[in-house]
Amino acid sequence: PQQQIGGVAVGQTVTVLSDAFRGQAFDGKVTAIDAKVDTTTRNVQIEATVANPKRLLLPGMFARAAVDSGEKQSYLTLPQTAITYNPYGATVFVTAEKKDAKGHAELQAQQVFITPGPTRGDQVAILKGVSEGDTIVTSGQLKLKNGTPVRVDNSVQPLNDANPTPQEQ
Repeated sequence: PQQQIGGVAVGQTVTVLSDAFRGQAFDGKVTAIDAKVDTTTRNVQIEATVANPKRLLLPGMFARAAVDSGEKQSYLTLPQTAITYNPYGATVFVTAEKKDAKGHAELQAQQVFITPGPTRGDQVAILKGVSEGDTIVTSGQLKLKNGTPVRVDNSVQPLNDANPTPQEQ
């Protein structure tokens, strides 16, 4: 995608994986970057040369290529199901302990604005808005508003796959 072109340069390392050879990586280098962006997809084509001395990779085979760019970064992430995208911004519901009308402590939902970052699989990096240790609502947000009492039920966990693939029926 054009947003990531600044992190790619000729000579960078490329790793290619093919389903035909599970667990075997083929290494190569970026040899060329197209001078234009595809106006339909907003993608930039990149050419890489990959060593293939045993001629295992054949023309027309499907493969996934990954270009190592930038430094490793750590992010606070949330499952995509926790985030509600609205015209006025992205939000999540955080739980906070508050006193009810009778003075008893209860968990209540509080909607907060967040700044989402890069996405990988089912996880979205959160750049601003929540802190590590906050309890976030991951399902049922449509039923919530600020101050709604909530009950934690962790019996259903959201998806957490870094490399999801379409499920074939």
